[in-house]
Amino acid sequence: MKSSDLQSVLPQAWARAGQFVAKHPRSLSSVVILGLAGFGATAFGIAPRGPEASLLAQTLITESVEPMGIDVQLERLAEQGLSLYRSDVTRTSDTADSLLRRLNVDDASAAAFLRQDPVARKLLEGRSGKSVQVSTDAAGTLVELVARYAAPAGAQSGSHFTRLSVVRRDGKLRSSAEVAPMLAQQRLAGGTIQTSLFAATDEAGVSDALASQLAEILSTDIDFHRELRKGDTFSMIYETLTADGEAVTWGVPSGRVVAAEFVNKGRRFSALWFKDEQGKGAYYDFNGKSRSHSFLASPLEFSRTTSGFAMRMHPILNQWKQHNGVDYAAPRGTPVRVVGDGVVEFAGQQNGYGNIVQIKHDKDRATVYAHLSRIDVEVGQRVEQGQHIGAVGATGWATGPHLHFEFKIGGVHQDPLLMAQGSEAATVAPAAKAQFAQWAHSVRGPLDVAQTMGRSGSHSE
Repeated sequence: MKSSDLQSVLPQAWARAGQFVAKHPRSLSSVVILGLAGFGATAFGIAPRGPEASLLAQTLITESVEPMGIDVQLERLAEQGLSLYRSDVTRTSDTADSLLRRLNVDDASAAAFLRQDPVARKLLEGRSGKSVQVSTDAAGTLVELVARYAAPAGAQSGSHFTRLSVVRRDGKLRSSAEVAPMLAQQRLAGGTIQTSLFAATDEAGVSDALASQLAEILSTDIDFHRELRKGDTFSMIYETLTADGEAVTWGVPSGRVVAAEFVNKGRRFSALWFKDEQGKGAYYDFNGKSRSHSFLASPLEFSRTTSGFAMRMHPILNQWKQHNGVDYAAPRGTPVRVVGDGVVEFAGQQNGYGNIVQIKHDKDRATVYAHLSRIDVEVGQRVEQGQHIGAVGATGWATGPHLHFEFKIGGVHQDPLLMAQGSEAATVAPAAKAQFAQWAHSVRGPLDVAQTMGRSGSHSE
């Protein structure tokens, strides 16, 4: 490219970069990282092979430079336009004035426009939680407002979003609204456990839904209720839906954990989402061993264990007694799922168990779910792993809402947590091993980057 061509292209490139930063300020950090990486690779590729710099002749040139006077510098700065950007979400109690005030917009005409214009008025109608970004001039006058929120109910509601814009052109505010598709993006996150998993994922910018996914995927290897330690680390690649490059925060599916690694007490556990040639997807470790066991680690997606498989003081009988199951604290009505495929052997009331469901599995194994507030299955019905069979309650001998869960082999009670960890796990099909190995290699690097980000306290957005 000629020097003259380069000079004409560079201003356009910087202008486009400025527009991108204005629209997507939260994406700037990761873009800069990727950009620097690209420039580094380019510089490495074109570096000429020449003599050592120390062998070249050196000439010292001294030149006196006179800076412009302070008055001239201030005048030049005053000539430059200043735009300020700020983002927030709408609240139930918001009015046009309170929203703009929170966004540092000092513009009575803009507030009046949001109240009166039929399109702009939709910003404060319906549900709260709409993502709003504004730009103003130095005086606080509104230059542009862009709101993004869920598309109207219909076929596109789960895949599209509404973009409402208010723009000042020729001194007048104008509004528009359109429906646009959301895009799926992969992002990185990493963190270190200080107090709890959710506190660490919050710090890393990961939603609670994705944190629950992470705990669920690794639950057969890590008891996230009892085995977490301060200093444990996690790194993950996850998929999220975005609207104009910003992560969607309203009620849409949270996306999927694509790959993750968790270091617990010095032990490293990994999970990679992989689809075979038939389109069937599942999580595997880096060796191709499936993370899906024949039994789930818990009948609740994520809850607190209040009593384990051990001797305890019975809360009602007030005497030491073997506890033949695991109790999970959860609010009344929380869905209860079956931990493995089987047939409903009993569904009804049974003494101190209250409402109870017993599932018969293969190999003389059975599971029991007690104190339910409701039962959603019938005797003889076939159920599949993860299917909801009832809801948490406090029926029978229960001091409060919780689920009592038992695991039996040949009628003998077993520790449910050990049974889940020791249950069978499949491996990647032989025909897909080469494809899986390539995929595993491709995510190794990003996971290492995510781990580094977690240690430094940053995350990619």
